Amino acid sequence: MCCIKYPDFTTLKALVTGASSGMGLEYARQLAEKGCSLVIVSNEEQIHTVAEDLRQKYNVTVASVCKDLAHAEAAKELYDWCHAEGHEIDILVNNAGMFMFRDVNATEPARIEAMLNLHIITLTQMCRYFSVDMCQRKRGWIVNMSSLSAYIPNFGIALYSSTKAYIRVFTRSIYWELYDHNVYATAICPGGVATRLLGLPDNLLKLGVNLGVLLTPEKLVKKALRAVFGHRKQIMPGIINHIGLAVVTLLPPPLRMWIRRKFFDK
Repeated sequence: MCCIKYPDFTTLKALVTGASSGMGLEYARQLAEKGCSLVIVSNEEQIHTVAEDLRQKYNVTVASVCKDLAHAEAAKELYDWCHAEGHEIDILVNNAGMFMFRDVNATEPARIEAMLNLHIITLTQMCRYFSVDMCQRKRGWIVNMSSLSAYIPNFGIALYSSTKAYIRVFTRSIYWELYDHNVYATAICPGGVATRLLGLPDNLLKLGVNLGVLLTPEKLVKKALRAVFGHRKQIMPGIINHIGLAVVTLLPPPLRMWIRRKFFDK
């Protein structure tokens, strides 16, 4: 990792989804800090304010798009917009995601469809559309946000963990499809990250960081970018995540269900 050869970021443009807050905003911030031009996307109107802040702070070009990516045609629409506006994307960060702790049979069908679209359909099609251009230019990097939960079945987050497992396997597979074209795909598989996606109050997020069970977005993105430009297929940052995964894997499902009912079901 110490021999990573970073590109000249001032010649590159990155597209970051879910960029209005949390990890997406941190990806945008760290790339802008390196001199990278940006296209940032979110389903929240504040994305335009975020774009202006980044422009003023880092003196880079930033285009912003307010768009809901949780429908089947979203990737094509965003790709067509980029082409129409003349945005050639060198770095694609598929960060947009959603989370819910709820059994499948207690989840509204519309929420199920939204998660499947966002984590699987949109992400896959984004990789397809933008990688074609990257391969033609013989230069590109794709970052797909998976999760530690991709490694094991998880009661209560079956949809989330299953779709993140898809992202992990899909990314590891296309890594080799793109490799000969000088385009690299990396799956990032973090455990807990101190963002609002978890739905925890700020004091608990801070406690989690202090105890070492949650990563800050700053630390995660720094590790992720090192992995991406080091041409790694995937990373699971944090020693505690490797230990936790081993422990959870050893627990029999009935015991894990008892822990859920005892401490999480209300």
